[in-house]
Amino acid sequence: MKLDIKVPEVGESIREAVLAQWYKRDGERVGKGDILFLIETDKVTLEIVAEADGVLTILVPEGQTVAVGAVVGSLELVDLPETAKIALIPVEKTTPAATAEPESIRAPLTPETIPKAAAVESIATEAQPPGKLPPSVRRLIAQQQVDAAAITGTGPGGRITRGDVVLYLEQRGEASAQQPPELQAAEPAIPKLPGQVVETQPGGSPASVGLPEQPITRKPMSRIRQRIAERLLEAKQQTAMLTTFNEIDMSRLQGMRARFKEAFQNKYGISLGIMSFFIKAAVAALQEFPEINAFIDGKDIVTHHYYHIGVAIGAERGLVVPVLRHADRLNFAALERAIADYLQKIRENRLELTDLEGGTFTITNGGVYGSLLSTPILNMPQSGILGMHKIEQRPIVVDGQIVIRPMMYVALSYDHRIVDGREAVTFLKRVKELIENPERMMLEI
Repeated sequence: MKLDIKVPEVGESIREAVLAQWYKRDGERVGKGDILFLIETDKVTLEIVAEADGVLTILVPEGQTVAVGAVVGSLELVDLPETAKIALIPVEKTTPAATAEPESIRAPLTPETIPKAAAVESIATEAQPPGKLPPSVRRLIAQQQVDAAAITGTGPGGRITRGDVVLYLEQRGEASAQQPPELQAAEPAIPKLPGQVVETQPGGSPASVGLPEQPITRKPMSRIRQRIAERLLEAKQQTAMLTTFNEIDMSRLQGMRARFKEAFQNKYGISLGIMSFFIKAAVAALQEFPEINAFIDGKDIVTHHYYHIGVAIGAERGLVVPVLRHADRLNFAALERAIADYLQKIRENRLELTDLEGGTFTITNGGVYGSLLSTPILNMPQSGILGMHKIEQRPIVVDGQIVIRPMMYVALSYDHRIVDGREAVTFLKRVKELIENPERMMLEI
């Protein structure tokens, strides 16, 4: 009995996806719950798992664009023994003529009968479970006879990609090139200038001297990266975007966090960060300036009377903005927990399309990467985005005295077609007042 493997629904607006990577080989036995392949849309990436035990047949190769609901493979359902479910021993495909099982396969395996490449692949799969090594990566590791444990994976969930293996081989080659001269093959001594390549004639004499060919890497943009590029360009071209700046003294907020951080952790089981304070401050300011919580639809201005705050997070495959719905109704613990849940979803590649939809205002924190000041780009069709930055000790004047305080620059980018400068500047000043006096947020004054 065969079970079709289809591209699942990932959202009403998504009609197609890219089959980015197969984690199993054609003809390989898989167990229920094993990750089969990765699909990539313009908003999210999803790992698709096996619904039953069986032998996999791949119908659509990696890199192909497939429609939602399309059949990309099938499972020949079998009852796997418990040992097979744990080891997931791959089964090589055979041609119709090769139906008889060779004696070498039926014979018990010993260290003498295992091919060298297969032994290397066995070591690689011990270092990382088979489900996390794509077929192309396994083959390359076996061919080059390298230890997967020595390779740092940059794929989803820390998986090793083909590019990781190639980079490891290149770095290993550079290390070999630095060995003592007696360990390297002798080469003809041809005088050359630094940074130049010397071509030789058949007789060995120099023919010409030229600049070296510079190495490049070319790869297609992912669907998410394409969509990010489209939306950023759209925001620049279709809005009258302007940015206003201010700075915030973070000393009182940092002092409050230091005083209550342990008690907060003990009561709610979650750490108290600064993002929840900025969300609370932004919601309070949006309630005073509803234009910034609105958007333009044709010749109409649509104002939201709810506060769905998007928090921009840099993920491995690109920037994502999960949305905290009805942020005005959430306390500090609920906000921090929601952010932590989204971070976990992103790490495990479980982010859903509904997590990204419906935002009315966005907050981004470039300070986690060390940014001192930037101008964030609007998240269309929203009319405002608040940018946080690095906290840095700087001298400022307080009551006529120069003092050192932890300061943060903040930026508000806004659509000038709907938001006037007075509202934008006053909005940012209101955020500054609330963060510099966090007690006011507690008392809602």
